[in-house]
Amino acid sequence: MPRKSKPPTTSAPATRRQRPVARPMTERRLENIAIFYLQRFSTTAAHLRRVLTRRAERSIDPQSETRGASRAEARIWIDRLIARLTANGMLSDLAYAEGQARMLRQLGKSPGVIRAKLRTKGVEPATIDAVLDQTSLTADGGDATLRAALAYARRRKLGPFREIAADRAAHQKDLGTLARAGFSLDVARRVLAQAPDTPVDET
Repeated sequence: MPRKSKPPTTSAPATRRQRPVARPMTERRLENIAIFYLQRFSTTAAHLRRVLTRRAERSIDPQSETRGASRAEARIWIDRLIARLTANGMLSDLAYAEGQARMLRQLGKSPGVIRAKLRTKGVEPATIDAVLDQTSLTADGGDATLRAALAYARRRKLGPFREIAADRAAHQKDLGTLARAGFSLDVARRVLAQAPDTPVDET
C-alpha cells in the first residue's frame, strides 16, 4: 500500500527584533547624566562633551528628529551645560590634569607619556605645560621626573636595580629602554648612575 506523502510545512516568517526605543533626551536629563558621571569620574570638558554627545545620539531617531531633541538642540544644551559646570567648579581641566600628572609620575611615567595621555582627554597644550611645571618637584623638593624614572627602572630591573651588574651592552640596552619610555637621555644616564641601594618612593 503506497504511503501517503505529508503536505509540505511552511515555516512562519522570522520576525525581526526591533531595538527598544530610547527615552527622549531633554536638557534636564543631560544635566543629570553629566552630574552622575562627574560624581563617579574626574574628567575634562572635552571628554565629558564626548560622553554626553554619545548619550544624546542614542536618543535621536535616525529617521526623524522630531522625537525628543534634535542634534542641533543637543549641541546647544551640551555647550550650555559644560559652560555652567566649568563656571561652578564641578568641571576643571586644570584640576584633572594636575591630579593625573601627579598620579602618573608616581607610577613612573615620563613627561612625554603624561603629555600624550592628557592630550587624548582633550587638555590644551598650554594647560599641560603648566601642569608639568607645577608637578616637576616632589613633596620633599626632589626632581619628580628623576623619581618617576627611578620607579620605572626599579620595576623593570634596569641599571642599579639589576640582579647582576650591567656590562656595557646591558647599559646601552637600559638607556634605550628608558628612552623608549619617554625619558630624556640626561635623566636616563642619571638613573643608571645611581647606587644599587637608592631609595625609590612610589607612593
